[in-house]
Amino acid sequence: MKISDKKYIEAVGRRKTSTARVRIFKGKGTNTVNGKSVEEFFGKNLRKFELYAPLEILGVDDIYFSAKVRGGGFTGQQGAIILGLARALVKLDESNKPALRKAGLLTRDPRMVERKKYNHVKARKKPQFSKR
Repeated sequence: MKISDKKYIEAVGRRKTSTARVRIFKGKGTNTVNGKSVEEFFGKNLRKFELYAPLEILGVDDIYFSAKVRGGGFTGQQGAIILGLARALVKLDESNKPALRKAGLLTRDPRMVERKKYNHVKARKKPQFSKR
């Protein structure tokens, strides 16, 4: 599938409780998240080397992306964008899959927050025990 067939290629990425809908476009442009630039959206919490990893591994510089992210915090949102971006690049060209798979960017991270149990302070922490 080529981007010229459509205006963009879209993929969904998830991490923790975050969901990102990522669209990749051909050409030069600014990467945006929820209508803001990536640097503006994430601020000091941005880990650029991780966020742009799918593009750097493939060595593409003529593609930019737009992402809509909901839920979770900064870490989950960045992870969701990375997965969505990697999946969109695979949709763009199936030959990108082995390199992204080897880097571990196509695997959905299954770790979620463990639920709180009753009679516990947190998921596993129990109230202090008193023998007497």
